[in-house]
Formats: sequence, C-alpha cells, structure tokens
Amino acid sequence: MMRKPRDYDAELKALEDKARELKTRKVQQLGELVIATGADGLTADELAGALVVLAETTDAAKREAWAKRGAAFFQGRSRRTASAPDRDSGGAPTQSAGVHPASSGAGAA
Repeated sequence: MMRKPRDYDAELKALEDKARELKTRKVQQLGELVIATGADGLTADELAGALVVLAETTDAAKREAWAKRGAAFFQGRSRRTASAPDRDSGGAPTQSAGVHPASSGAGAA
C-alpha cells in the first residue's frame, strides 16, 4: 500500500498562521509590560530612545543588574495580585524607579 502524500502547502500555511499568532501575542505582551511598568507615561520618543540604549548596551554588569531588577519586578507583581491594595504602596517605588532611568530624569524634573 502506498501512503498518502503529505500536504506541504497546508502544513506551511498552518505554520505561518501559528507564527503570525505568536507575533501578535508577543506584541500584546510587550504592550502589557509597558503599561505594567508605568512606562506608558513616557512619550513614544522617550520609550524608543530608552529601548535603543538598552539594546545597544554591551556592559554585562549593567545587563545583569537590569535582569535582576526585572525579575524582582515580576516577583513583586505576582505577590501583589493576591492583595493589590495592601501592596500598592510597596510596589510604587519599584515602578516609578523603573521609569526614571528610561526617561533620563526628564520625568523627575
């Protein structure tokens, strides 16, 4: 008996659809992250400038410090979901502190 040939076109289309869905989800999650960190208060130019600086940074120590701060943000955020009103004052400095370096102090002035 001969096997049925694979429908490569259908498989490619399914993979393209999956890739499109993943890209859409990534964009949505990035937007949610911008809002959650309070960076949505920055202008698009400020946010883009900060991201360019971050992407261009090759200093491993800075990148590690940023990674630790990001991990702390997510850990604090997961604890806050249980009792947001109780943790609100504790989370505010982390969020506002995350905004100031990105805006190069313009928001603090």
